[in-house]
Amino acid sequence: MRLSGPDKTGRGTGMRNGAWLLMLPAAAVMAFVGVLPLIAVFNYALHDIFSLANVHWVGVEWYEDIVTSSRFHESLLRSLMFSAIVLSVQVPLGVGIALLLRRARGAVLVLMLVALPLVVPWNMIAMMWLGLIDPGTGIVGRVLASAGVVFDWKFTAWQTWVLLVVMDTWHWLGLVVILAYAGLSGIPAEFYRAAAIDGASRWAVFRHIEVPRIAAPMGIVLLLRFVDSFMIYTEAFAINAGGPDMATHFLAIDLGEEIKGFSYGSAAARSMVYFLIVVTVVWAFVRIAGLSRQEEGA
Repeated sequence: MRLSGPDKTGRGTGMRNGAWLLMLPAAAVMAFVGVLPLIAVFNYALHDIFSLANVHWVGVEWYEDIVTSSRFHESLLRSLMFSAIVLSVQVPLGVGIALLLRRARGAVLVLMLVALPLVVPWNMIAMMWLGLIDPGTGIVGRVLASAGVVFDWKFTAWQTWVLLVVMDTWHWLGLVVILAYAGLSGIPAEFYRAAAIDGASRWAVFRHIEVPRIAAPMGIVLLLRFVDSFMIYTEAFAINAGGPDMATHFLAIDLGEEIKGFSYGSAAARSMVYFLIVVTVVWAFVRIAGLSRQEEGA
């Protein structure tokens, strides 16, 4: 790909071979699968849809009903709490496992084992764990029963939360371990030898050598895991359908109920609200990361 030289003003005249045209197919696909559906959902959110032939304009009434609803505020708080819990558990645990595997023999085999849950379909995870914790047939359930532990996840809210966090950690921990291990594997051995010569402590090595190397992949992990955990639906609904007593009634379950109730206008508005929340969090994260990189460069 050839760049042209500077023009009379001293500035480059840019691409002359039309290489940017090669991106048009990808841009067209992104517009078809991303932009057009978003525009359609935004349009639906401004109407009360009884059928395709019976549509009434309501403006922003759906949005007003949602953002002023106490049920929305409570579901939002639960979703944020769930995301905060799983991130605080999975990221440190995944990084710790990756640190142990960095010098361990058979690290590749362990990575393959922790990656296996990533290929399990979402709708199968809840069924698997319900079978595991069954006191009559499940391994985990029998161990808990033999230890005298009563795990009543159907009617005890905190036990339902424990089950969801453990289940989500089992499913996604492999992603954290793999990306952290990849970042650690790229650290030259000379860095560790220099730290040993200087008498650096293990914490100093982790803080000044290993953390900068895994910061970028962990940033990707934080974004992916936040978005996925924030909109958890399949596992929470299959475990206890938002119960007990609305204790695990997250945002996505509210949305699912409206879709099943054929309230498409309200569901579209709720989808747009959730989309704006996620986009705002992602924008803030990218902005903060960019500012931190600028400070490090300075």
